[in-house]
Amino acid sequence: MLWVKAFHIVFVASWFAGLFYLPRIFVNLAMVPPGSSAERERLLLMARKLLRFTTLLAVPAVALGLWLFLGYGIGRGAGWMHAKLAVVVLTIGYHHACAVLLRKLAHGSSTRSHQWFRFFNELPVLFLVAAVVLVTVKPF
Repeated sequence: MLWVKAFHIVFVASWFAGLFYLPRIFVNLAMVPPGSSAERERLLLMARKLLRFTTLLAVPAVALGLWLFLGYGIGRGAGWMHAKLAVVVLTIGYHHACAVLLRKLAHGSSTRSHQWFRFFNELPVLFLVAAVVLVTVKPF
């Protein structure tokens, strides 16, 4: 079980690293002046590759978490685990929202400002803090 837990933590940390950086690329994309197609294309390429890699990290993070929950019964029936699972669902939704936003940025149909993306970039920090506190402190 400790090996599963260790790799779960590694993949979660790696997944969140991607979720921290991807919206920063969106900030830069939103700030690209019209006509700077080389810079825009470079940022889009970076964002696409990072999203793909981050998605590959999310899959084992979620799978290993399910293994701990279903296979070993960690947190089964506990209120803190229900709250943590809600945070996981929010994080998956955030990840999906990043993919949608990237498609809109690539097609030039995004109306979001760089300030909005700066705010959007802070959400995974809140998700990570919530998950770590719930798992460590087990407040309920």
